[in-house]
Amino acid sequence: MRANGIRGIQGYKRPPAVGGGPPSILAPNRLKREFTVDRPNKAWVTDITYIRTWQGWLYLAVVMDLYARRIVGWSMKPTLARGLVLDAIVMAVWRRKPKAGLIIHSDQGSQYGSDDFQRFCRAHHLEPSMSRRGNCWDDAVAESFFGSLKKERVRKRIYHTRDEAKADLFDYIEVFYNRTRRHSHLGGVSPEAFEEASVSGS
Repeated sequence: MRANGIRGIQGYKRPPAVGGGPPSILAPNRLKREFTVDRPNKAWVTDITYIRTWQGWLYLAVVMDLYARRIVGWSMKPTLARGLVLDAIVMAVWRRKPKAGLIIHSDQGSQYGSDDFQRFCRAHHLEPSMSRRGNCWDDAVAESFFGSLKKERVRKRIYHTRDEAKADLFDYIEVFYNRTRRHSHLGGVSPEAFEEASVSGS
């Protein structure tokens, strides 16, 4: 790469993570960085990122099933209101209909600590899990997805409108990432193909 003047594409810069950080008082870290699970709907991770547009920020919340690294819920809004993460988790629950005891892991963002989010988890028998404050490694798989999104699709672009950004992010998540993008963690197949193979082989 150096000989040919090629450089890797980087996403938006972010502040470096600090040390371990204190645990949440709202939910323990039930996931404990156990990112490999043996079945769907055992553990989900969720997080928020931001996308630049000329109309202002567009915020994206996703919910990923760790089994196949599949995005099972997402939401896009112009603000960081609680509805952003609630809409994403509602989509995930509606699509997957998980059994009681599923772990839903997040950082300690105010949206995930809100009474609305906590009550939704209790009503649907989800087990909230939270990273230590300031420790991105506790939610590394969600962070990795956002890194891939920004390197492979956004590429430091500033979208003209939020609607343009929404359409492109939808295409990346639902058309490319879930259905087509190959993962080394999954043996070189896409999340959708991995899940289908596990169902047919069971």
